Amino acid sequence: MASFSAPRGLKELTVSHINYNHLYYFWHVCRAGSVVGAAEVLFLAPQTITGQIKALEGRLQGKLFRRQGRGLVPTELGQLVFRYADRMFMLSQEMLDIVNYRKESNLLFDVGVADALSKPLVSKVLETAVVAEEKIHLRCFESTHEMLLEQLSQHKLDMILSDCSIDSTQQEGLFSVKLGECAVSFWCNQPLPEKTFPACLEERRLLIPGRRSMLGRKLLNWINSQGLQVEVLGEFDDAALMKAFGAQNNAIFVAPTLYGAEIYKDETICEIGRLEAVMEEYHVIFAERMIQHPAVQRICNRDFSELFAEQA
Repeated sequence: MASFSAPRGLKELTVSHINYNHLYYFWHVCRAGSVVGAAEVLFLAPQTITGQIKALEGRLQGKLFRRQGRGLVPTELGQLVFRYADRMFMLSQEMLDIVNYRKESNLLFDVGVADALSKPLVSKVLETAVVAEEKIHLRCFESTHEMLLEQLSQHKLDMILSDCSIDSTQQEGLFSVKLGECAVSFWCNQPLPEKTFPACLEERRLLIPGRRSMLGRKLLNWINSQGLQVEVLGEFDDAALMKAFGAQNNAIFVAPTLYGAEIYKDETICEIGRLEAVMEEYHVIFAERMIQHPAVQRICNRDFSELFAEQA
């Protein structure tokens, strides 16, 4: 009886096969910058990951990392392997995302909201994602623009609502759409300052959004450009906390005109000046894989000009 011999190509395929668990651990070490950091993410012992990396280096016949301070950086070979591994595992996550939101039960929609944005306006934008004939499970997470962008790039979020846009040429695979913008106003308790705006800002201490937000940075630049001698008492990302603290400390505070006119109309808090030279912007940012997500499409295709025009 003739013996069976596998085709030459099949032998080469078997020999060249890579253990994808090893590659997955390597990918995490690259992203974390250390074995310990990767171990925390993967819930594994550092020794386990080290052993897997050594096995992969043996398979590829070369070193994948070199020491740099207390961390690890990929070698030239490591950089090459990481580029391919990054595409592979990002594509696998993309596949899971698409399968997930196409399930018939509930349309899962994870949204990150920049903490500096006005929540009443964010709520009205998110209402667009919800339709009566579709079961949707909306999950909202609040953090800084930078943290949310990192989570979006890691496929942990479907979309971001932020006060910053992104440059698609610099952020590969990410897109942003501007929904609208609104002016900001300065508010305080009665009695009102004696001077007119903007000189009145020098009469009391000022509360502004945190300078890590786009609006906070814009306001600080505007104050400096006006030559105002303003004492900033505090920086707050939460508008409700800013209002409460401002009322207790007789301070002037900042809120988008549309938000303030709606929230403060029945209180003793008054608008002392409106600044249309500085606008709070609203952008949605999403990954390319989410272009076909029904909720993302509804938000991006909706005309919000009427909503932002209500401030006039």
